[in-house]
Amino acid sequence: MERRELLKMIGLLTGGVIIGGSALLTGCSPEKGKLKNNIVFNQHDLDFLDEVSDTILPATQSPGAKAAKVGSFMAVMVNDCYEERDQKVFMEGISKLNAACEKMHGTEFMKATVQQRLSLLTELDKEAKHYQLKRGDLPAHYFTMMKQLTLLGYFTSEPGCTKAMRYIAVPGHYEGSVPYKKGDKAWG
Repeated sequence: MERRELLKMIGLLTGGVIIGGSALLTGCSPEKGKLKNNIVFNQHDLDFLDEVSDTILPATQSPGAKAAKVGSFMAVMVNDCYEERDQKVFMEGISKLNAACEKMHGTEFMKATVQQRLSLLTELDKEAKHYQLKRGDLPAHYFTMMKQLTLLGYFTSEPGCTKAMRYIAVPGHYEGSVPYKKGDKAWG
């Protein structure tokens, strides 16, 4: 799968444009001077992002997003590909997500149950979609960024490509029309 196709698919799945998409298409080298911050993610931030991503894509028959170390992937992408204003929104989003969990469930996200986490992220997803409709020139919603990076990080990781999708290590000849049955995995 080509990078452009993957980005289009993630954009469709999350209901919007990919944040930092132009940087991803050019190999994370946007116009000079746009990326000014080098954000330092501590281990707690990375663990937090792993838990958020694992709530979005939990382990099933295939490993979840936490097993693919999506939190570390997010940190690299935010530092290397996001503009300064998007970096700020993303970092503030970690605190906002935790505060929303405390408000909704009376506990911080890392101590919340799986069901509490899921209900929170479901509400944040609705909030982000509503925000997307009226945002205009404002930066994207922090949860949209986290969700998009989770999908991109997971489905470009080794576990995502080889376990969650059908995978052939050394492809054979090109087949333009491959039969698909409902429930089949996509090709990695």
